[in-house]
Amino acid sequence: MKKDEIIALLNQDLESEHGAIIQYLTHAYAMGEGEMACEIEAIAREEMRHFDWLAETIVQLGGKPSLNRGKMRMGGETVSDWMQNDVLAEQDAIILYKEHIEAIDDPKIKRLLKRVLSDEESHHGDFTHFVDKAKREGSKDLRGDRQDKVAQVLNWGIEHEYTVILQYLLHSYLATDEEVKEQLQDQAINEMQHMGWLAEEMVSGGGNPRMEHTEVDKSTRMDNMLRADIKIEKEVAAAYDRAAKEVKDEGLKKLLTRIRDHEIYHIDVFGDLLKGVEK
Repeated sequence: MKKDEIIALLNQDLESEHGAIIQYLTHAYAMGEGEMACEIEAIAREEMRHFDWLAETIVQLGGKPSLNRGKMRMGGETVSDWMQNDVLAEQDAIILYKEHIEAIDDPKIKRLLKRVLSDEESHHGDFTHFVDKAKREGSKDLRGDRQDKVAQVLNWGIEHEYTVILQYLLHSYLATDEEVKEQLQDQAINEMQHMGWLAEEMVSGGGNPRMEHTEVDKSTRMDNMLRADIKIEKEVAAAYDRAAKEVKDEGLKKLLTRIRDHEIYHIDVFGDLLKGVEK
């Protein structure tokens, strides 16, 4: 099989992982705090690891990772319904990985896909268990229909964090400098924390997190990547600062201020990296 054909199959897998991550996080956030929500978030983190492995492999083959989001099943009236949708998502993934393992003749990539497949089969069992567990425990959707200024601020923050997670990960995969790659991945992980904090704040306050992103910078030169990353961080640090001054809730004010301070740190890190790249 030619490299471009393998890249196309791996990008299908990558898009599937992306969809699963957002589907599972949405379900976990909507349930609030609790054991099952934590377990689902742990599964989402394993899907993030798969996403990372696949993207790195695509770049090694000379391709560019797709940022498209695969199919998601977001319907269902009860948590048990959601868990059944997650079972179906895992069934889809298992079928896809088996097809690609059969089609791809590169032994190293086959080995990677078999490793991922073993996780998906385990996740399938976990979600099958959660279908019944949700019924027994009476798990509920804790999201509300809050639409005020606070909800708008939180959803804006979630949208931003989702965008830069994708942007920094893509830039890290394409970066040729190891320090740049490592720092971009570290800051992406920090942005994942922010997205979780904001989504959980939204649900606890009676809102519904909107898990969507805006346009991602797809520069391929490291200097252009870092300039784009600095630009978006400066804009968002200023926006978080304004929002923190406007909100009245002290807890939310502290959260927004903390995230603002993290974004300022990112600006400094990316600025140092850019100076090194420009030398």
